[in-house]
This record gives sequence, structure tokens and C-alpha cells, in this order.
Amino acid sequence: MTSPPATAPRSASPRRIAALALPALVVLAAEPLYVLVDTAVVGHLGRVPLAALAIGGTVLTLIAWLGTVVAYGTTGRSARRFGAGDRTAAVAEGVQASWLALAVGVVVAVGMQAGGGVLARTLVGADNDVAEAAAQWLRIAALGAPGLLLAAAGNGWLRGIQDTRRPLWFVLGPSLLSAVLCPVLVYPAGLGLPGSAVANVVAQTISGALFAGALVSERVALRPRPRVLAQQLVLSRDLLIRGVAFQASFLSATAVAARFGAAAVGAHQIVLQLWFFTALVLDALAIAAQALVGAALGADDEAGARGLARRIGLLGAGCGVAFALLFAAGAGVVPGWFSADGQVRAEAMVAWPWFVAMLPLAGIVFALDGVLIGAGDTRYLRNLSIVAALGGFLPAIWLAYGLDLGLGGIWAGLAFFVVLRLIALLLRLRSGRWAVVGAVRA
Repeated sequence: MTSPPATAPRSASPRRIAALALPALVVLAAEPLYVLVDTAVVGHLGRVPLAALAIGGTVLTLIAWLGTVVAYGTTGRSARRFGAGDRTAAVAEGVQASWLALAVGVVVAVGMQAGGGVLARTLVGADNDVAEAAAQWLRIAALGAPGLLLAAAGNGWLRGIQDTRRPLWFVLGPSLLSAVLCPVLVYPAGLGLPGSAVANVVAQTISGALFAGALVSERVALRPRPRVLAQQLVLSRDLLIRGVAFQASFLSATAVAARFGAAAVGAHQIVLQLWFFTALVLDALAIAAQALVGAALGADDEAGARGLARRIGLLGAGCGVAFALLFAAGAGVVPGWFSADGQVRAEAMVAWPWFVAMLPLAGIVFALDGVLIGAGDTRYLRNLSIVAALGGFLPAIWLAYGLDLGLGGIWAGLAFFVVLRLIALLLRLRSGRWAVVGAVRA
């Protein structure tokens, strides 16, 4: 019987958790930061290119979201193998995830060549100039999809074996190159908007190649294994459905906010983006939980996994409280960073108390999500998300519209959604049914 690695179960000190979470945070932030640079560069080309980038960038964000699903599923499976002391099997999970990512990436790249124009016209509507520019950007940018998804799968298995250094450089290096290359291609090289797409493709292809090279250097078998691919598809399906429930809920919330007027939807966008920002930071802690909990269960250390879950939950609560205090102190200042419109700022203050009050609870929820993903308990997370969305969030926000409760009603609905998830997650943790030990979850 192979012995588990020393880093797996009980040695997950706050320092070890931070060593996994902080590099993950940099990797998570790299893409949004690059999008900001890209937007700033293209914004100087005029209204049509900027609108086209907004359309194309939204589609690319959805593709990146597919990559996140693959990465999260792979982390837990690899971590279990790693915790069981079988590094080769842990890396082999990455091989299969990479085949899956490559296949999806190729389908996306080819599909966008044929359907990019139709998709752009559907999203844009009547503005043919914007639709044509968006379609051109999409066709080029989609060529980077195989690299983008390969990088996501690579992040998954490397986190699973608790290697945080290589993902950091494999993502950060190409992103910095792209940030430099984008303005050069757009302006001096004279490519305009397509130059932005080319810079994306270069960065994503290099990043994907680096992760693929890391797999090759591990000297494991690289052939596809249909049984493992099928297992990973089931895991990805559950996480994908969970994500769709979230997307539908937030899209509905924005639609309801729009019915309360321009000031309300503008304020909702400000507070929602701040919510997404905090979620990004707290997701880094969830990624650490995925790797460490998976390793503990793979090492047959149920008690260690339970203790780790409690520790991660408390850290999530602490981070949430810290954010709550920061945003409470900045209530009179932060909305003004995003809008000079007094009515928008006033509407933001309607949602602000709900936003601040939710953060400590959300810190626990995001952390425990990571615990259950690491344990492979994705079916429960899928079902919980559907029930909380259909039975809590969506009825609450449409009730807010029907009773004319304004933005406060929408954010009360989001608070209800978070509370429902928190209660269900705590009950699941207390039951212990999530803590299935072994290198593979039955």
C-alpha cells in the first residue's frame, strides 16, 4: 500500500491553505484583468469596435466558463488520487481532462467559423456594422479555444497535485505577453479590432501548449481512456447544470432590475460586479479546499477531511466579514467610483445593506462549495442549486417586481438564495454523507 503524501490530510495549516489559494487567486484574476486592458485598448478605436468587443467578449467568457467547469471537476479527482499516494494516477486524470478540453475546444473553434456570423447577428440585432465586426473578432478569437480549455484542464490537475507554481507562470506569462501584444497589433501594426483577437489567440495557445508540455514531462500514458472520460463528463455535467442555474438567476435579476428603470439597473450592475469581484477572491479559497479535501479523502482520512471542512468554512467566514467591513466603511465612496449620477448612487444605497450583510454568509457558502466539489459531491451541489434557484431566488425576485419592491427586493431575493444554500450546505456537512474516502468516489 502506497503512503499518502505528507501535504495531504492533517497538515493543511492556514499557511498551506494560503499557499494554494493565493496563486489560484492570481490565475483567476489574470483573465478579467486582461479583458480590462483589451477593453481600454479597443475603446480608443471608436464605438463600433468597442460594441463588437463587448459582444465577442461575452461569448468568450462563456467558453472560459466551460473551462472552469472542467478545471473544478478535475481538481477533485486528481486530488483524491494524489492523497492516496498515486501521483501517476492523479496526473492521468489530467490527461483525460485535457483530451476532453481539446475536443470541446476544437468543436468551438470550428463551430465559430461556421456560426460566428449568425451568433453575432442574433446577439446584436439590427446594427449590421457591429454584428460584422463582432463576427470577425469571434472567428479569430475562437481559434484560441483549444488552448484556453487545455489551460483550464491543466490548472485542474496541477491544483490536484498541489503544484501551484507552474499554473501561476503558465497563465500569467502569456497574459502579460498578450497585454503587451494587443496595443502593438491594434495600432502600430494597423490590424485594428482583429489585432485584439490575434493577441488573445497567441496567449491562449501558448498557455495551452505549456500545460500540455507539463503533461508530457510527467511521462504518463497519453492515450484517451473512454471510461474515465465518461466519468469526467458526468462530473462536468453536474457542475455545468449548477452553473446554468446561477446564470439564469442572475440574468433574471438583471431583467427585473431593468423594469425598475435605468438608474435601478445601473446601480444593480455596480453592486453585482462588486459581488462577482468578492466571489472571485473567495473562489481562490474554494480551490484550495478542493485540492486539500480531495487529498484527505483519497488518503482515507475522513476525520482530517471533516476538520479541514470546518477550518475552511471558518476562513471563508473570516474573509466574508473582512469584505463586509470594507464595503460598509466605503458605502459613501465606492458607488461614486462607478457613476457620477446621483440617482444611480442613491439606488445603489438601497441594495448596499443587503450586499454587505450577505458577505459573511457568502464567504462560508463559497468555501463549503469548494469542500463538496473536492469531495466529488457534485450531484448534491447540482440539485441544491436548482432547488435554491427555482424555489427561492427566482420566485423572490419576480415577487419583488410584482409588489414593486425595487432594487431592495431583488437583493433580498439574493440574500434568501444565499441563506437557503448555507443551510443546506451545513446540513450536508453535518450528515457526513459527503465524506466518502478512497482514491475514487463510488
